[in-house]
Amino acid sequence: MSSSEGTPGAGLPQKGSASGARPVDAIEKLRRRIGAAGGAPPPPPPTGGGEDEDDEGMLRMSFLEHLEELRSRIIRSVIGVGVAFTVSLLFSSQLWNFVRQPARISLLSLGYDPDLYVISPMEGFNIVWFKLPLVCSIFLAFPCVLYQVWAFVSPGLYRRERRWAAPFILVSSGLFLLGGCFAYFVVFKYGLTFLLGIEHGNGVKAMVSITEYFDLFVNVMLGVGVVFELPILIFFLCLLRIVTPGFLVRHSRYAILIIFIIAAVVTPTPDVFNMMLFALPMCALFYVGIFAGYLLVLNREQRKFPWKKALTIGAIVLLLLAAAVSLAITKGHYKLVPHWPFFMK
Repeated sequence: MSSSEGTPGAGLPQKGSASGARPVDAIEKLRRRIGAAGGAPPPPPPTGGGEDEDDEGMLRMSFLEHLEELRSRIIRSVIGVGVAFTVSLLFSSQLWNFVRQPARISLLSLGYDPDLYVISPMEGFNIVWFKLPLVCSIFLAFPCVLYQVWAFVSPGLYRRERRWAAPFILVSSGLFLLGGCFAYFVVFKYGLTFLLGIEHGNGVKAMVSITEYFDLFVNVMLGVGVVFELPILIFFLCLLRIVTPGFLVRHSRYAILIIFIIAAVVTPTPDVFNMMLFALPMCALFYVGIFAGYLLVLNREQRKFPWKKALTIGAIVLLLLAAAVSLAITKGHYKLVPHWPFFMK
């Protein structure tokens, strides 16, 4: 028998041998081998000092600091409205002539007196020198107020959320302005003629109050301006996944039916073509919103829109429309006129 066999515990690993090394020592040796072979330990995780952290750091304000910021933005908005009110007050007479022009045209076309009537002594002063400049100042100061709201809200948004701000402000303001122009030159002018002419010739004479007229004017301007925000509404509904462009396309016949009913009521003539001229812009807004939602879905799915095919189809549609107008002029005895509806029999 050898001495190793007779020694108790000789077959067990000794303390300090390679096979009996501690796990910590083995890990340390492995790290040294990796370093000697040209490797490098993984970099430490980022500390989060990027732009998003800066954005979040701006949110770390006390309640009183938030109130102070809100107070500052409100004061600046009020100052902007005050300056716009002062400027509007200086041009109150010119503004009133602009506002009453649709009533003058409608009353003259029906054979009535083109003047508006004052019922109470303070009515004219209240409308011309207070309400009209106030409404005009709100419109003029709207960009300033919108900027102050954005300046107060933007620190709480991430960078990917802020990129929607500029397109949203520009498109919504442009659509609202376009709706106001459409309401003034088309909807209010011919709608007022329709309303005043319902009882024309039945022994009823129109005597329009200045207050009633101004309230109707403001309501129509604001209402049509809000209606022209339809593409923005559809876009955000698609953004929030409440509706899809396919759903809107499948149910678009109901929206088109409502649009054509409204167009048939307010169109100045019983001509179908003039009704189409009124209804097509509203239908176009509906489909513009669907198209914007479709682009959003394509971007979400990382697909591209076939612009070449779409432009080709658009060019074909324009050519067909031009051919239809030319045919209506030559065969249908239509003619072009320098005022709305620009095309009549």
